[in-house]
Amino acid sequence: LAEAALADAAKALESLNITLADKVVSSDTAIDELEEFIQMEAASLIARRAPTASDLRRVLAVMRAAHSLERVGDYAKNVAKRTRVLPHSAPVDGHSGTVRRMSNLVTRMLDEATRALVQKDAQLAQAVRKRDLDIDQMYNTLFRSLFTYMMESPVNIGPAMHLHFIAKNIERAGDHATSIAEQ
Repeated sequence: LAEAALADAAKALESLNITLADKVVSSDTAIDELEEFIQMEAASLIARRAPTASDLRRVLAVMRAAHSLERVGDYAKNVAKRTRVLPHSAPVDGHSGTVRRMSNLVTRMLDEATRALVQKDAQLAQAVRKRDLDIDQMYNTLFRSLFTYMMESPVNIGPAMHLHFIAKNIERAGDHATSIAEQ
C-alpha cells in the first residue's frame, strides 16, 4: 500500500490529477491501521512466544519495517497534499520528470527492500542501500535547479517550494527504504 501510494502520488503530481491526489490522501488511513495491527501482533507474539536470538531480531525488524512503511505513506500523503495546490500556481516546467524518476527509483527500492527482508537476501538489501546515494544526488541536483528557478522571478517561489518539499518527501521515503534494507 505504501509503494502504491507513493507511485500514485507521483502520477498525480505529473498529471496534476487532483482526484488521484485525494485518493492518496484518503488511503493513508489504511496504511496507518496496518502498521498499528503489525505492531500489536508483534507485541503479542513477543509476549506469548518469547522469541530469542534470530527470531526476536526478525520480529523487531518487521516492526521497524512496518513503521518505515507507515512513514512512507505519510510522505506520499504529503506529496499528494502539495500536488493539490500546484494547479493554482504558476507552472514549473522541466522538473516533474526528475521527481517522477526519483519516485520510481524509491518505489523500486521499497519493493526490493521488503523482498530482501522477507527472503533474508543480504545482497539485494545491500543493492538497495547503495542506491540511496543516487536518490540523494538527484534530490540535490533538483534543489539547485529549483533554487535557480526561484531566483528568476518571485512568481516562481511558491510552486518551486512546493516541488522542493515534494522532492524532499520522496528523498525521505528513500531513506526509509534504506532503513528497511538495513534491517
